[in-house]
Amino acid sequence: MTKKKRLLWLFIGLTIILLLFAAVFIGFFVSYRRPYRETVKESGLDENLVYAVMKAESGFREGAKSRAGAIGLMQVLPSTAQFVCEINGLQFDIEKLTDGKYNVKIGCLYLTYLLERFPVTETALCAYNAGEGTVSQWLADTAYSTDGLTLIEIPYSETRAYVKKIMKFRKIYEFFD
Repeated sequence: MTKKKRLLWLFIGLTIILLLFAAVFIGFFVSYRRPYRETVKESGLDENLVYAVMKAESGFREGAKSRAGAIGLMQVLPSTAQFVCEINGLQFDIEKLTDGKYNVKIGCLYLTYLLERFPVTETALCAYNAGEGTVSQWLADTAYSTDGLTLIEIPYSETRAYVKKIMKFRKIYEFFD
């Protein structure tokens, strides 16, 4: 093989590697974006945690709706949104739950409420997924909690997987913070 051909193959190889790297890099930033930064920042919550919840809940789809009736980026139930609005003195508007900024604000307020009620992050995330009544029952059961604050076991496999997913996403966000 001539020197010219070797250089051509080297150039082609390096170009392919650079294109693959660019695709992975762009894919990462599309998958781990940070929408509504100002709203998230104003919440006072760990931003990486909020974005991890958003990613896990809706994959950043503003109009997402679950089979259970949860709506928007942070997948908030209308009844939960109404409760959050009442305790925070805000106007509740079910139509705005698909509005990203409004949904993120309500979701952050709810997550703040849960973190105050359940100070262990993983426990608060369980409540976000399975409901605070369910988590309160788990914490009262010595088979699941020895101190009434921390869950030593999460009974629902869906909730267990949910918490693992969010904690993984959070670590990725922290790595690139």
